[in-house]
Amino acid sequence: MAVLAAFMVPHPPMIVPAIGRGSEKQIEKTTKAYEQVAREIAALKPETIIVTSPHALMYADYFHISPGAEAKGSFASFGAPQERFAVEYDAQLVDQICRIAAEEDFPAGTLGERDKKLDHGTMVPLWFIQREYSDFKLVRIGLSGLPLTDHYRLGEMIREAVEMTGRRTVLVASGDLSHKLQDYGPYGFAPEGPVYDERIMDVSARAAFGEMLEFDETFCEKASECGHRSFVIMTGVFDGLAVEAKALSHQDVTGVGYGVCTFYPKGFDENRHFLEAYLNRLEKELYDKRVQSDDYVKLARRTIDTWVLNREKINVPQDLPHEMLHAQAGVFVSIHKHGKLRGCIGTIAPTTGSVAQEIIDNAISACARDPRFAPVTPDEVKWLDISVDVLGAPEDIMAADELDVKRYGVIVTSGRKRGLLLPDLDGVDTVEQQVSIAMQKGGIQPDEPYRLQRFEVVRHI
Repeated sequence: MAVLAAFMVPHPPMIVPAIGRGSEKQIEKTTKAYEQVAREIAALKPETIIVTSPHALMYADYFHISPGAEAKGSFASFGAPQERFAVEYDAQLVDQICRIAAEEDFPAGTLGERDKKLDHGTMVPLWFIQREYSDFKLVRIGLSGLPLTDHYRLGEMIREAVEMTGRRTVLVASGDLSHKLQDYGPYGFAPEGPVYDERIMDVSARAAFGEMLEFDETFCEKASECGHRSFVIMTGVFDGLAVEAKALSHQDVTGVGYGVCTFYPKGFDENRHFLEAYLNRLEKELYDKRVQSDDYVKLARRTIDTWVLNREKINVPQDLPHEMLHAQAGVFVSIHKHGKLRGCIGTIAPTTGSVAQEIIDNAISACARDPRFAPVTPDEVKWLDISVDVLGAPEDIMAADELDVKRYGVIVTSGRKRGLLLPDLDGVDTVEQQVSIAMQKGGIQPDEPYRLQRFEVVRHI
């Protein structure tokens, strides 16, 4: 097989003695595991090593693959300028990955490079590898803010490109685990941190790669993990293959999790097409939800389907419940795709003659006019998860202690600037977060005077 093996490794700069200056001894177990990885890579003698790094150039909606013939870097920013790196890129393999992505209209390529220098997420693995083996070319790939499913798909494309070029290739999935494992750590503690580390090490040790796609985005954010998307790209490389996995080490003594695992392909296995299985299951769940949804969500979905597929705005159906045709209220329409927000637009107070018309207008805006996202495309329609929030009348309050993030949304107003945040949102756990995010949305600075209002919603999902 062209992809000889893959390795999950962390990238703490302190593990390099010239940077750690003795502190690296506290993660000696990780060092020994890393040295074993380097020896195994040397024994494989790959022509190309692909490194996926969270600290390479990262875009919200695009995977950046480093272009050109070569790159250099050093640990100067970590106080060790003597530790230098110079690598030759495998331009042919990069071109092949980009060609496959272009043919599928997949958002990956070499556009938008800002800095050619190697990042520490790449250089830390290279520091170990090059002590044992140096006769290889490099491909460096950044992550993105796109869903995990797209990261898995990129892994499949990498595998296809490797097979087409015939390269003997090793993939190094660079990424730390949770950054919130200990109170004394630089990022503090979150209960999700240890749970993430235990779970990802278990999944990796069992090569249960389908479970990599099941990690909730909000959970990962709360755990402050670093490498999950990097690991998911790796799993895509092994789609349809049996894999022998071994966990070499896991440490959390610095408050940041460092995991080292090895993965070797062992032949084809038709039961391990995990992305296909995940998408089939998700499609069925979304279809069932679509059938069971109430009139509010069905109207929003019909509006979005008709607009995206036909560029037509529907009229208000007359067979809707009385309150939708005759009541007035502010309405928010939210769209998610594969667990990530895909569009959300709404009105604080009614701007039309009925809730139904409000839903239609805001559904079109959410799928086509949210400035944070490109318009929804026809191929996305079946993957959309839609909800509708009908807002109650805003109520003036004197202080934030009258809020409840689960029950009330908040409106923050300062002069002509105003920001709103809906209640009961994933990742928003405190009133302080809620108010802060609403202020950011309204462009209100922390030192500006403001007033607060709260409101309740009826959420239709």
